Amino acid sequence: MSPHPDVDVVELAGDDVASSDPDPAVVDRTVTVLAGGGTVVLPTDTVYGVAALASVDGATDQLFALKDRPGHQPLAVLVADLGQALELVEEPVPEVRGWMETLWPGPLTLVLRRRVGARALALGGNEATIGVRCPDHRFVRAVAARLGPLATTSANRHGEATPSSARDAAAALAGRVDLVVDGGPAGATASTVVDGSITPWLVLRAGALPADRLT
Repeated sequence: MSPHPDVDVVELAGDDVASSDPDPAVVDRTVTVLAGGGTVVLPTDTVYGVAALASVDGATDQLFALKDRPGHQPLAVLVADLGQALELVEEPVPEVRGWMETLWPGPLTLVLRRRVGARALALGGNEATIGVRCPDHRFVRAVAARLGPLATTSANRHGEATPSSARDAAAALAGRVDLVVDGGPAGATASTVVDGSITPWLVLRAGALPADRLT
């Protein structure tokens, strides 16, 4: 598969792309596209994602359309660091806060209660909660540090597997994205998702983080 022929594709360089200092030019290009309301296929430490900036009116609507995803299934956000996450959520219980401090950056998405000021973010689903993750990928964190939280979902049609290459991931979507950032082969397993907004907490999706890391 190949993406739409006029899609802009840029490549990240480095022996270990996820841990390398990101190319400032690629970060700048990604920031420009997202800030303008566009969509970007980008690498993460798990699977390829497709991202938009939730603070831009209408931007996340494109993500639902690209995935053929029902609007009641919320998008998660990727953040630059713990501090950025805590600006979005109410203070978690100590156990969950401990995971944020010790298991991030990493493949753990936490569903937490949103702060009132974050409820305007257009993510679909229940505006009282938000799924948040700090990925172990310097490029993504660099972009989030510049723009704020990135609404991101796996780069695939709803219910289908996510391709391991950037170009195939872009081609699998239901329309044209504005930019493809190629970070080389990606993993096949998405993040583990835990609902930490309830007591006791609940694993919503088994994923790349083994469940025994949560005990």
